[in-house]
Amino acid sequence: MSYFGVDYYPEHWSASQMEEDLSGIKNLGANMIRIGEFAWHLMEPKEGEFDFSFFDTVIERAKAYHLKVMFGTPTATFPAWLAKKYPSILSEDEYGTLREFGGRRQYCFNSDVYRQYSARITRELVKHYANEEAIVVWQVDNEFGHEGSDDCYCGPCREAFQTFLRGKYNDIQELNERWGTIFWGQSYNDFNEIPAPAPTITTHNPSLKLDWARFRSYSLNSFAHEMTEIVREEKGAHQEITTNTTGDFFNKWFDHEENLQPMDFVSYDNYPVWGGLEQPIPPAEIAMALDFNRGLKDQNFWIVEELIGAQGHDVIGYLPRPNQAKLWSYQAFAHGCSNMLYFRWRGMTRGAEQFCYGVVDHDNQYGRKYREAQEVFQTMSNFEPLLEAPIEADVAVLYDYDNIWAWRSQIQTKDFDFKQEFMRLYQPFYDVNTKLDVIPADRDFSKYKVVVVPAMQVLDEDLANRLKEFAKAGGTVIFSFRAGLKDKDNTIYFGQPLPGPVADLAGIRVEEIESLTAEHRLSVKGEHELAEEESHMAIWRDLIVPEGAEVLYRYSDYFYKEYAAVTRNSYGRGEAYYIGGGLDVEGLRKIVKNIVTKHHIGFEESTRGVEVYSRKVKGEEYQFIMNHTDEEVSYDGIVLFPYETLLVEVK
Repeated sequence: MSYFGVDYYPEHWSASQMEEDLSGIKNLGANMIRIGEFAWHLMEPKEGEFDFSFFDTVIERAKAYHLKVMFGTPTATFPAWLAKKYPSILSEDEYGTLREFGGRRQYCFNSDVYRQYSARITRELVKHYANEEAIVVWQVDNEFGHEGSDDCYCGPCREAFQTFLRGKYNDIQELNERWGTIFWGQSYNDFNEIPAPAPTITTHNPSLKLDWARFRSYSLNSFAHEMTEIVREEKGAHQEITTNTTGDFFNKWFDHEENLQPMDFVSYDNYPVWGGLEQPIPPAEIAMALDFNRGLKDQNFWIVEELIGAQGHDVIGYLPRPNQAKLWSYQAFAHGCSNMLYFRWRGMTRGAEQFCYGVVDHDNQYGRKYREAQEVFQTMSNFEPLLEAPIEADVAVLYDYDNIWAWRSQIQTKDFDFKQEFMRLYQPFYDVNTKLDVIPADRDFSKYKVVVVPAMQVLDEDLANRLKEFAKAGGTVIFSFRAGLKDKDNTIYFGQPLPGPVADLAGIRVEEIESLTAEHRLSVKGEHELAEEESHMAIWRDLIVPEGAEVLYRYSDYFYKEYAAVTRNSYGRGEAYYIGGGLDVEGLRKIVKNIVTKHHIGFEESTRGVEVYSRKVKGEEYQFIMNHTDEEVSYDGIVLFPYETLLVEVK
């Protein structure tokens, strides 16, 4: 069955409020509440004194309303007594400043003390409720890595980093050789000489910075996996395990696929807008995040925090317009969300989230947002088989955290942003309503027809060979700039013209390069079937010499008009495109249209701002038709009001 519900914090209110809350939640059409993830002090008010009686009462009352429970382990917010007794558990920023008790997630993943106390509260909590039939899901911690909590520079972290490196390299000489520490005289005699990449003059060695990123990922994920294993040991057979991911995942210091590997399913916190934003993020970015989360375990996922009202801690953001939160909910269901909980049931009057508005606001009135959530639950509860049905995509967009972290260590152009370059290639497929999977680069992609490889500067022989085999078998590969520049040590390939190990696949040679800014837009002119097209390129340009490839776009400026900007190369039964810079999305539209047509990939033409997403179940096809604009628009003879969403069966 599908679960629909809200994030509920009964500990924030008097006990007399509980019956009204649970009644209101039930009348939404909800069948689940999510509780507990910030309540460690309530469960262990003094060291070793465990008291779960409050939540015993909450769960008993929830059962009276036939509500199931997702329960969060409370390790994201530890009690003050623990910080006072063991200040060493607190993390430090890159400048050596201790993160004071008072926020959240300010613990160090490499603190043995914190792991000990976290393990104990997690075990006691799960053991206490292992036989509770109402609890069907455990959520481990809360929003790992969010708000910079995945980075710490404390003494134990530096020592753990050195231990991490000892385990990776045979000896210090191997590290010196692979990192190239001879440069600037940085050679080490012992692992204990190696620093963390805290601020210094100029910059640290790029290989050190990449290994530090891997170490941060290892630190966070080893903690997450330790807590997950404890939950698995103690939980009831009817209970599943998850943890909730957040947005901005490409700017985190941990590998999300590895993080979710031991979980039963993926959960995501979907915030298309938050404090300080004047407008929501673009619809394509919201869609990409949904596809990313579906790709983490290659299965449909939950949303356990779905925005319903304006959000902000100290600064409040944009207010979702009438039906806009409903639209985002439908978009999530379209892209693979099978179960949804709104954040939050009611706005809190005290504490740091006073301005995180919920289904019910501080006036305690069941108004427009309540009715909107109610309508979503009532409608989607009739489509549970559709929500559970798998999504089959023909296009995969690849990412690799080593590559992302390598870009973060050396952005090469001041305006480079990996997500922006990723979206540059995702967007034109989204615009023609084609299904996409967003998956790690080490995943098997042989089942797809098109594989998109944005800004993959760290590209090893294994990935290169798999891409070549894919193209030989008839697939289309799309590269963008800087592909094949570096190996897994974050060092540049020697003696290989760019794009390095995929040069023969792309059929080109990059002769020279130029770093551009966002404002420095170069004109490019189309050739062959794109002869009538003109576009622009920013951020970067590769000066491309075709070596078998045909030119699709060429630079227009005087000195470099002989060089190609975009090429296509036949390879086996397939082909490879190479885009030598930040080409405008408009310049990619016709290319993408030709690709999906060639491969007979399903797509839909729609008015700009109208998203059409098809889903199939038991031989029946449905379309989610979503107007992401604040104007009336038409699609297939249907007039859509601003932010209106339809779910229709295709006859």
